[in-house]
Formats: sequence, structure tokens, C-alpha cells
Amino acid sequence: MLPAAPLSLEPGSPPGPRLPQLPPGCHEPGRSSYDSPVTLLEPPMEMLLLLLLLLFLPLTLLWWQRSRRLRKAWGHRVALRALGWAAAWTMWRLEESTRHAHQSQKQTLQRCLQGPQTATCLREEIPDLDSFRNQFPLVWPCLDPHSKTGGSGEGLAKLQHPPSNPTSWESSLQITLLSFNSLKETYPGALVPGGTARLTLTSPWPCSLPWPLRPLAWACPPTAGAGDPRTLLLAALGAKDVQVLEAGTATELLDVFCCLGADWEGLVEAVAAGQLGFSPPAPDRAAELKIELEQGPQGLARRLWPQLQVVVTTDAGGQDVAKAALGATWCQGVPFFSPAYVAAGGVIGLNLCPKQRKPGYLLLPGPPFVELLPAWERSQEEVPCTLLLGEALQGKEYELVLTSGARLTRCPLGDVVQVIDFYNQCPIVRFVRRLGQSLNVRGEGVSEDVFSGALLCAVGLWPGAKLLDYCCTESSIVGSFSDASAPHYEVFVELRGVRGLSEDHRHKLDHCLQEASPTYKSLRFRGSIGPAQVHLVGQGGFSELRTLLSSSPSFMPFSSFPPEMPRILKHRDLVQFLLRRVVS
Repeated sequence: MLPAAPLSLEPGSPPGPRLPQLPPGCHEPGRSSYDSPVTLLEPPMEMLLLLLLLLFLPLTLLWWQRSRRLRKAWGHRVALRALGWAAAWTMWRLEESTRHAHQSQKQTLQRCLQGPQTATCLREEIPDLDSFRNQFPLVWPCLDPHSKTGGSGEGLAKLQHPPSNPTSWESSLQITLLSFNSLKETYPGALVPGGTARLTLTSPWPCSLPWPLRPLAWACPPTAGAGDPRTLLLAALGAKDVQVLEAGTATELLDVFCCLGADWEGLVEAVAAGQLGFSPPAPDRAAELKIELEQGPQGLARRLWPQLQVVVTTDAGGQDVAKAALGATWCQGVPFFSPAYVAAGGVIGLNLCPKQRKPGYLLLPGPPFVELLPAWERSQEEVPCTLLLGEALQGKEYELVLTSGARLTRCPLGDVVQVIDFYNQCPIVRFVRRLGQSLNVRGEGVSEDVFSGALLCAVGLWPGAKLLDYCCTESSIVGSFSDASAPHYEVFVELRGVRGLSEDHRHKLDHCLQEASPTYKSLRFRGSIGPAQVHLVGQGGFSELRTLLSSSPSFMPFSSFPPEMPRILKHRDLVQFLLRRVVS
């Protein structure tokens, strides 16, 4: 046999003899299939790309989350810096306006006179304040919006919805900026991201912060609380690092804590299960909440949120009792901060001292145009002359008179304040009472503040009792529901620590009323007024009353503006509403 020709592997060489091809699946003798080149095990390009994509995806998510946190932290730092600049500029403008209060009020009045309601009125016709007073006399409203009958409420009805014009928004923004800055300086770390929880649908701030300051006002996840107070409460309970609690008013916050005490087991279960959209399941946090809630309401806020620094609410009429109840029970040891004082015509005063237990409010010379009516001359037949802010006297009491820019109506609001100090030329005042909230069955005229002080004194003499809420009325309003013959007061209270009332409780209240009002004591001694009748209202009764007031225009003609709580009821339907919830 001739030897086989060698195979030529050089390029261009003539091909040698071709080897015979084996059928598929056959192998040469003595050679295994594993000895052949393993070309089928080489990964294709698509698989390599898939592996790279699977590796790149988690890295991308981690980068996105980190960059999102960085963007949020950067936005928060920018907002804090911008707040400092804006507050400094606003404070400079406040200094200038309060140093020249008379000139600032004249400018405010001219801006009011240029409104749409005075298009037919020439500015030259009102050269000074006296001409303004003569052309626009005071319009006396019905001072009790919760009364079934009374005087004309036309004046205050015009102020029930203050116009959303640039001037009122400017004043609200001024107060909001300065109050946020005061909160930042007084309570360091209070404005950290995620450190604020709002427990009510209403906000304590006069207006929302503009961009880029908006990150400072993030009080809860954006999807939480859209018309659902329970969702707001769940969001707050799920966050342990809360440093600021916000609520519209103290009475609204009181309702939230009462709801928490009544349904805490269901709320704890909801926290453990989580909320779809923004709150994952948190069984560990739910276990912590259960331990603290089982110990009772005393100091509960500080125990639920160990880093809590302050509670922010709006100050308005009738809030003192609710604030005292919160401070003695749920919010024990936690300071309160009210950025502004709200009256029937809008935001009136600015709180310059956040740490004061009973704060004073600076009356601003800017819009709305505010005058002061001497309260000690209110009983005279001739209407006293109003004063400008710079003409007030320290220690005196005045009724606030408001002039709106959109509807030129000089309307006394019924809110009586006392001048306690001055800031430059503008007075710092403290709320005293509401003129429409008084008891008068024999001409005694027991005001809201006098009765409230007497009731707090009496409750302090009731063993184990803590006052949560109250309302009172005259026996003539009750009608056939009253048992006593002589005219008297009907008092409705909600208490903690007391399940029933006795004659001893009623006697102590009557004694405290006599000590607080000499006129009442004289009439009681002569038998012209009978002893006050006290009724214990079941848990949640006053919360239901507030819900009724806010949902019924006939009972609350001001549409809850301001968010005040009536203490003296003069509407028979409201009294009957409470009588149906009396337990003792």
C-alpha cells in the first residue's frame, strides 16, 4: 500500500485527499465522543448579555435609591438655607412696618380702599381715618353664631370666607415663614426629613410653604390622609422617629387621642398588617405600640414617640380647656407651639415666643386692616371710637375690629384681647374671651373665661377627675328638659376618672361660681338663680358635637372658620343633642 499523502495546512496549498465522512451519531473506533471539540458548550452572545443585564439591574436600583436619598437630603438642605434667607428678609420687613405702625396701617387702609367694592369711591373722598370711620360705620354682627335667634349676622357673614387675595396671602406667608424659622431655632432637629406627623386634616400653618421650602412641610407620605383621619393616625403610629406633631387645633388633637384610646387594638393590628401604597407591615413597631398603649394615656405621646419635641396647633377661641386636658394627660411634658392666632376674619397675630406657656401674639400692621375698640367702653350707649394699633395702652382690653379688603365692612369680631407688651409700636396681645360666649339668666353676665376658671377650680376639687371638654347653656334654652324652677345653668362635662356625678360635685361647682362672680353670688343668695345642674356626657359625645357643627351650616354658619369650639350653647337642637348623650 502506498502511504497516504500528508494534509497541507498552508494557505494556497492544494487540498489533499478528503477523509471519508462518518454518518451522524457514529464515532471512530477507539475514540469517544468526549474527545471531540466541545463547541456546543460555549455560551452564546444573548446569554452573556442576559447575565450582564441581571447583574446590572440591582446595581442600577441601588444607585437610584441612593441618588434619590441624596436628592432628598440635598433638597432638604437647600430648603433650610432658603428658609433662613426668607425669614431674615421677612423679619426685616416686619421690623420696618412695626417701627412705623401708623404709616403702615395707612398704607394697608389705602390698599383696602382700592378693592373692587370701592370702585365708585374716590380716594380723595377719604383723606384720613376719621373720614373712613364716618363713611364706613361699624357693622355689628350676631356675636353668637350658635344661637337660633339673634341680631343680624350680615357683617360677619361677609367675613366667613376671607378672600384669597394677594394681600391676605402675603400676611399668611409672612407668619408661616417666621414661625417655621422660630420652630427650627427653638427646637433643633425638629425639621428633619420625616420628623413631622400631622394627625388632622387641617393644618396649623396659615398657608403652605412655596417651593423650594416645601420639603420642610412634608408631614406624612403624600398618599396618606386624603380625606381620611384614620390613615393619618396610622402613618404617625408607624413612624417612631417623630419629633413634631401637628394638628389644626387642640380640640381636634384631643379627639384624635380619644379615638386612639377607644380603638387602639384595631390601630395596632393595622400597623402590623401595613397599609398598601406607603406603609409596609411593621410587626415589631406594632408590638412596641401595644406595650405603651396598655399602660394608659398618661404621657402617652412621649412614650409612643420618644424623640417628640413639640406639638404645633392653631390658637383660636375655646381651645384652652382642650390644651389643658392634653397637657395633663396624653401630651404631658411636651410643649405646645401655636404659630398664629386666628379670628373670624383670618389670621390676626404672630407668635414671637414659641416657648411661652401662654403665648402673646403680635398684631400686624399689614393686611387685614385691624382696629381696636376699647372693651371698657363697650357698655356705653354711644359707640366708642376705634384706635389704631400704635394708640393702644398696655394692660387694657380691646375688641378686635376687622376691615376686609374685598368687602369693605368694619366688623367687630367679638374677640377681646389684652395688651401685655409692645414690639416696637405694635401691641402684643393675649386672648381673653369672646363677647358672644356669656351666661345671662338674670343680668349677671358671667363671661366665658370666668365660667371656665370656676369649672376648672371645681374639677380640681373632685377626687380623681380630669376635665376633657365642656359646654353649658341657660335653663331657658333647655325648656321642658329642665327640672328646677328658678333659672340656672345647665353644664355638660366629659371627664376622666369619674363614672358618675353626685350632689357634692354640683355643690362644689356652685361654690366656685359664687367665688368667681360676686354678681352671681348675690343673685344666688337672694334665690333669683338656682344652683347649676351638671351632666356627665359619655365618651366621644363632644367629638360628635364638633362633627355636627362642622357638617351643618345651620349650626356653624362660618364653615368652621375659625376652628373655634363653642362653650356656651344657645341653640336648642345642640343642647338636646348633648342631652341624648348624658350618662349621669
